Amino acid sequence: MDISSNLILGKADQPFLLEKRIELLHAIEQEGSILKAAKAVPMSYKSAWEAIDTMNNLSSSPIVIRETGGVGGGGTRLTPYGKNLLETYEIFKKEQAKFLKKLMLLADMDKGTIKTIRRLSMHISARNQLFGKIDDIKTSHVSAEVSIVLKSGIVLVSNITKSAVEELGLEVGDEVVAIIKASSVMITTVLDFETSARNKLIGTITHIKRGDVNSQVSVDVGDNDVVVATITTGSVETLGLELGLKVCTLIKSSNIIIGK
Repeated sequence: MDISSNLILGKADQPFLLEKRIELLHAIEQEGSILKAAKAVPMSYKSAWEAIDTMNNLSSSPIVIRETGGVGGGGTRLTPYGKNLLETYEIFKKEQAKFLKKLMLLADMDKGTIKTIRRLSMHISARNQLFGKIDDIKTSHVSAEVSIVLKSGIVLVSNITKSAVEELGLEVGDEVVAIIKASSVMITTVLDFETSARNKLIGTITHIKRGDVNSQVSVDVGDNDVVVATITTGSVETLGLELGLKVCTLIKSSNIIIGK
């Protein structure tokens, strides 16, 4: 019987999401091209870019960087941190296999508790998952304002309930993930203005995925922290959005969920 993390964290007949991302990183290292890497995994070109943005957002240091220009027309490569991550993962995977093999001798892996563990490890559909550290927590009788410093130095403010802070055991210095739906991110080309939205993140458009009705716009706000907004395709045209354009993304504090 094959011992793998799929037994606990995923379905036995499908690669776990982490494994798919690791495969993508290996392919990028080998091919030096996101298009060739996506075909090798395989996954769609769009899914590959989304995976890269998510991994960079969740990491304390960039894992993958894009290079433009040059004789070969640019490409995609792993950073030294990314290469070290792959090496560390392989060590972790081997040790995990040893642990699971021992666990198989001590417990029945088909018991209902394993299914419960699997549900607890489910991934979320929210497009934006940004890694950061809690810098400040201000609480009132019912609500709380949590300030999160991203690796780019940008501060996100999330407004959650006081009970959520207590249940998660949030403290200053904790590493957390700010979770934001792409539909909750607004974009404007006006960079200096007053708004009721608590979070204003200025950055550069790196990707636009146009659809018949809606489009996805990716904005790099610094240090490979990428915020993705889903807006109407009509708005993309009206605002004159294009690659390389500097824009401001707006996010209400009530639309930022905190994961720990």
